[in-house]
Amino acid sequence: MKMQKTKYTGSNIKGNLGGTKVSNQSLKKYYGKMIDAPGFKSGGKTAAWQRKEGKSESGGLNKKGVASYRAANPGSKLKTAVTTKPSKLKAGSKAAKRRKSFCARMTGMRKRQKPSNNTGDDRLSKSLRKWNC
Repeated sequence: MKMQKTKYTGSNIKGNLGGTKVSNQSLKKYYGKMIDAPGFKSGGKTAAWQRKEGKSESGGLNKKGVASYRAANPGSKLKTAVTTKPSKLKAGSKAAKRRKSFCARMTGMRKRQKPSNNTGDDRLSKSLRKWNC
């Protein structure tokens, strides 16, 4: 179903939706989390961090993605990846601790992943490579 002339107004949608007038709360169930997703813009366009243009080809978010996430979530402390090689990082530095923490959390996700999804080209594998895990 294509969204036409639809405006986001908080917790429900008002306007025309595929020729049907819409202004009831029950549509929130139909659209689910999409409506309340941070960064949901009028016209149905989501924030850059949720789309391809905000994601890095090598895994994780790029600068544009991080900036859009911060705009959608005020007070966020999201940062880009620590891409420095572990041998070049000073032991115990903030960057080294961030990298170690990320690697510990995300390598645990590898165990939960289906073998069929572990192709080396998935987002998890790319991000682990980017962080030098």
